[in-house]
Amino acid sequence: MSGLKAKYGQTAMIAGASEGLGAAYATALAKQGFDVVLIARRVEPLKALAAQLESDYKVQGTVIACDLADKDATEQIKLALGDKQIDFLVYNACVSYIGPFLETDIETHLRIAEVNMITPMKMLYHFGAEMLKRRRGAIVMMASMAGLQGSGYLSTYGATKAFDRIFTEGLWYEWKNKGVDIIACCAGATATPNYLNTNPKKTSMFEPKAQIPEDVVEECFTKIGQTPSYISGSSNRFASFLMQKLFSRKTAVNMMGDTTTKMYGIKN
Repeated sequence: MSGLKAKYGQTAMIAGASEGLGAAYATALAKQGFDVVLIARRVEPLKALAAQLESDYKVQGTVIACDLADKDATEQIKLALGDKQIDFLVYNACVSYIGPFLETDIETHLRIAEVNMITPMKMLYHFGAEMLKRRRGAIVMMASMAGLQGSGYLSTYGATKAFDRIFTEGLWYEWKNKGVDIIACCAGATATPNYLNTNPKKTSMFEPKAQIPEDVVEECFTKIGQTPSYISGSSNRFASFLMQKLFSRKTAVNMMGDTTTKMYGIKN
């Protein structure tokens, strides 16, 4: 995990930085000496985190309040940055909906698609191009185990996370010999405020324990530059092996849907 700043540059930008995994990434990068650019909708948590990181690690913290569902979100970010160069980009922002597909409005699904797929594509098109010009940089895309197979009652979210993984893996191949490292982290349940606020119920004694954000980040930093994507956490990798290698696709999809149904008490 050490030496990321020497390898990649001075400034890291974290989209979805106000809490949970985003804040953990920002803290870990600041600890290594990166100046940090923090992006999220809510400005006050960003200001508090920036002040804390500046105090603890003597780095520069920049705050950009931006709704990543806006169609011009990338343009807003570029304008706010001015001539500041981004050397390490973490796209952690996401929107999810838990429940039957038709029991929320189509605008919710479109917002999920915008934040989870379209905005990161636009950001990587711009910031990835800048890194390629310098032949130096790093990008982390947060994907999810929900994107490894169809996920009932998480259908749109799971589909966007499948996109994130495949998109990232393709760019890894294109950029692997051009000085830019890119990786998709397929996380399982992680004890972030957003996850805990959904009040998930434990469905089995064999269910993998939720990881803490700092462990996800630490593992990601050991993997970047080594592989196009990976599943975070040994228990999650074992669960994925069972789902992807031992069970049929139909069984895996049924198991995922059954788990979500039980976890959130959804009436099927």
